[in-house]
Amino acid sequence: MRRIDFVTLKLFVAIADERSLTRAAEREHLALAAVSKRVSDLESQLGIALLYRQPKGVELTPAGHALLHHARNMMSNLEQLNADLSEFSEGVKGHVRIHANTSAVIEFLPEDLASFCRAYPQVKIDLEERVSSETLRAVREGLTDIGIFAGHVPADDLQVFTYRHDQLVLVTPRDHPLAECAGVHLRETVGYDFIGLQQDASLHSLLQHSAHNLGIGLRLRIQVRSFEAICRMIHTGMGIGILPELAVRTYLPALDVRVIPLYDPWAKRELKIAVRQLDSLSLTAKQLLEHLCSSEENGKKSILPS
Repeated sequence: MRRIDFVTLKLFVAIADERSLTRAAEREHLALAAVSKRVSDLESQLGIALLYRQPKGVELTPAGHALLHHARNMMSNLEQLNADLSEFSEGVKGHVRIHANTSAVIEFLPEDLASFCRAYPQVKIDLEERVSSETLRAVREGLTDIGIFAGHVPADDLQVFTYRHDQLVLVTPRDHPLAECAGVHLRETVGYDFIGLQQDASLHSLLQHSAHNLGIGLRLRIQVRSFEAICRMIHTGMGIGILPELAVRTYLPALDVRVIPLYDPWAKRELKIAVRQLDSLSLTAKQLLEHLCSSEENGKKSILPS
């Protein structure tokens, strides 16, 4: 099959929208005869009818609907391509894609990306919030340049760097029996209702694994999709939860909850950065990776070759 040009696809979308060759011709500023010939040539090229010709207009055949779906996607992608390229013509000098888990997005990335953008104002950054498993999948499949994930999630097939550390805490309603404790171990929470994240969240798997190692079971009452939702459920007295301390601080002013230190060693987590291959990253992505890896002041050496 010969290639289909974008002018014909754009015209076909116009015909589908207008349900009329005449109105489509007017919309695209073409002669009606030219429009009719393009459609006929396209049908001949594909070997299938795309339109039902009727006295008062046209309707799409099943094949026409299939073509319309792909045509709209292609036109949308072309518009996005033009928009992205226009940014480069206006001064954008690089583009980096990041997928990151919720902890990183809430606790650390706002400041880290802001400082990077101040140093490199002509770089465009696309950030998507995903659970750790989805983030690593995106890195493996080349859908993102940099992935930030919870350090306990396996990523042996990728190149991994340390990003930040965070501390998990127990959050309770203010009148809860554990609310006045100076600190707790996970085993002391047995028997109380928990509010947790969805099954595929790395924090959920960490808590389940830790409870299993202690030979205890957590009474998970409600599962939600965000830290804020957990905090609000706890605020209303529905249960207790375990969350990153810095993330909880974001919601504390508006909520009547208590934050209690967790003494378990695993409660100090490590957030890590994964890439498919450092050498294959663009210079801009390497610069951002370097910036993120050095954001926690711990004397790390540069990851880039001197």
